[in-house]
Amino acid sequence: MVVQQRAYPQDELASRLRLIQELSGLGVRALARDTGLSSSSLSRYLSGQTVPPWPAVLELCRLVKRDPRPLRPLWERANNPLPAPPKTSRQIAPPSPPADAPPPPRNDLPRDVPDFTGREQALADVLAAVASDRVVAIDGMAGVGKTSLAVHAAHQLTDRYPDAQLYLDLHGFTDGRQPLDPDGAIRALLAALQVPSEKVPQEGGVELRAAVWRSELARVRAVVVLDNVADAAQVSHLLPGAGESVAIITSRNRLLELDEVPPVTLDVLTAEESAELLARASGDARTGRLAKEPDQTAEVLRLCGNLPLALRLAAARLRHRPGWSIGILVERMAEGASEFDTAFGMSVRQLNRDQRRLFRLLGLIPGSTFTDYVAAAVADVPLRTARTMLEDLLDAHLVQQPAEGRYRLHDLVRQHARQATVEHDTPADRDRALHRILDFYVHAAAAADAAMPFLSPTRAVSAGSPPAELPHFPGRDAAFFWYVTEYTNLMSVFYAAVEAGAHTHVCELPRFMRTFFARRCGTTHLNALFEQSLSAAQTLDDPRQLAEAHSDLGFARYNAGRMTEAAAAYAAAAPLIAEAGDPLPRAELTMRCAQLRWDEGNIEEPLELFRQARDLYTTSGCPASAADAIASEAWAMLQLGHRPEAAQLAREALAIPTENPSLQAQITLGVAIAAEEPEEALSHLNTALTLAREDGHKHNEAWCLNCQGIALREMGRPQAALASHQAAFTLLDDLFEPHWKIHFLNSYAQTSHQADLPTQALTLYRETLTLAPQLGHRFEEAMAHQGIAEVLAPTDATAAAEHRAAAESLLAEITPST
Repeated sequence: MVVQQRAYPQDELASRLRLIQELSGLGVRALARDTGLSSSSLSRYLSGQTVPPWPAVLELCRLVKRDPRPLRPLWERANNPLPAPPKTSRQIAPPSPPADAPPPPRNDLPRDVPDFTGREQALADVLAAVASDRVVAIDGMAGVGKTSLAVHAAHQLTDRYPDAQLYLDLHGFTDGRQPLDPDGAIRALLAALQVPSEKVPQEGGVELRAAVWRSELARVRAVVVLDNVADAAQVSHLLPGAGESVAIITSRNRLLELDEVPPVTLDVLTAEESAELLARASGDARTGRLAKEPDQTAEVLRLCGNLPLALRLAAARLRHRPGWSIGILVERMAEGASEFDTAFGMSVRQLNRDQRRLFRLLGLIPGSTFTDYVAAAVADVPLRTARTMLEDLLDAHLVQQPAEGRYRLHDLVRQHARQATVEHDTPADRDRALHRILDFYVHAAAAADAAMPFLSPTRAVSAGSPPAELPHFPGRDAAFFWYVTEYTNLMSVFYAAVEAGAHTHVCELPRFMRTFFARRCGTTHLNALFEQSLSAAQTLDDPRQLAEAHSDLGFARYNAGRMTEAAAAYAAAAPLIAEAGDPLPRAELTMRCAQLRWDEGNIEEPLELFRQARDLYTTSGCPASAADAIASEAWAMLQLGHRPEAAQLAREALAIPTENPSLQAQITLGVAIAAEEPEEALSHLNTALTLAREDGHKHNEAWCLNCQGIALREMGRPQAALASHQAAFTLLDDLFEPHWKIHFLNSYAQTSHQADLPTQALTLYRETLTLAPQLGHRFEEAMAHQGIAEVLAPTDATAAAEHRAAAESLLAEITPST
């Protein structure tokens, strides 16, 4: 009778993995390379010496495009010992081990967390790193669950490393206790492996004892958890050498010097994981109540920052206080410093004095993220020093880096930092630090504004003192990108300046953002900012700041279609600016008044104001702005039907040497010569459209498209013209600023009429008649009446005559006789 030996699952799994290798057609080294596994580990998996972690099985199956699910039951059986034979009815006590039998395996692992929640990917990464490299370093801020993950993973590895499961706390961050030195750690680990003392060299350096540790570890299959490591030097001698044993390291710092050890960085739990952990840790009796109070529960999660430590502390309070509602817990947590600060305090105490000071001051930064420049400014240290300290804080997980070059503090960490600065820094120190932040942002915004000039050059900054170092803006694109990334921070800084009574900063920061707002943010928010600026200027009682605040608010009102309020603001600014005698603010106000008066329907006065602005800009040494003033006069002449004069002025503006040709001059010239010189006209218009798009100015892009439609109509190409008009209106719809359509409706209607679309033309003209009186655009209103008269003339002479009379009446009011 032949007894068939039972196959072990581990051997059967190895056999199946060898079939996968045959399917791949690769040798061990090539297979290891393509799967990201180490060749030594892969050899053990294929020979059955070691059960691979499940992620390694997944990688092998993925390589040959095979479904791994049929292997899962076999893998699970391989990770568990064969079942013991059934006991007989007679219970026999197990025999005592022989006197010379080896001691039972050492297991020092702490108890696995019973409510271990989430972390599926992190756990898979740890197991995969152990399988491929035999060592892994878990890093993350205090309280994020590093030890729980390490211990949980080690418990899962027990069957694969049955000879010993060791745990050693190196006390790298234990308050009031010195970290365990490498020599003491080695002695403790050798003792855990029950190595006789006579085998441990008592003389010589730590290197000799480290060699013995590696030698003894190579003899067994052990998993070693080295918890709470301060730095790479503390743990470098403790890592496994030859053999199969593995080590799991935890630290609040990234152990960058251990470049051969793969890191697994642990972040806070997701919202779903946090809710699950809070429910599990609070006990079964609480689960239903948490579900019934989702808003309060969500607030607990927010206050805990999704940190496992803080969540367990909160859950413990609920579990041990059955009379508390979730609302009471929220109230107690929101009261201020509590046990939730414990984890952060431990992390902060590892820092040196300068690092602790920087950490505290970072809590004063108003924005959600910050750069190394901001850190240098708030701490008043050189940029290089700030970068070094930020790296230290990053490694300590007190600072997060959501993107390259940008940093942030978790809400709980920020709260701790702000509390710490109240405790350790004087009110004067905190005030100076905040003003250094405000100074940085105003001066940085001014530098960015100078790199993307609009209608006038950037004025000098008078708020605060310039920081030692500012970001470099080599061109418009870099400046615009800075504004985009810093926008929410700039808003936070502005309102922080309002709250702090930093009136000069409140006056000047929006002024240096006008160009960006014109390209990105519309007009509503800019009006609100300049309202605050005017209030700050009135408090300052500075005539220059007050004059410019009135003028800036008027410009914001004008761009929002609030013509009457714009006129009032300009009127308030005029005497103050005239008294100051500075030609540049006067030139800017003159240009703004000319644009407003033209839109109101005045003719002679705006033309004269454009000329005055040109002269003032020339006196101020601003050729680009002077060219824009000439181009604005050319545009007005074009609207009055004086095409040759308009073309001549536009060419004069384009002849002025500037970095970029005047957009308005390009457009005016393109429309003025469209009928006579279509190719040159389209060249100018295409150049203008390209400039607008490169500049990111959607309003100007819409204006270019609309004028392109006018020119195409003049060339006798109505269908192409309609397409350009429609593209312009699509842009305006995207901007949610319908008042801008007043500049384009009449020309779109005229093109529709020429394209034999009378109904569409009438609809557009009537939309103008609705919008123009609301905005005070009398010239556009007159043109709409005139357009309707032309459309109705063939079919309704009476109505056409009425509209023609209305147009003539309006034009008589706004156009003086010459």
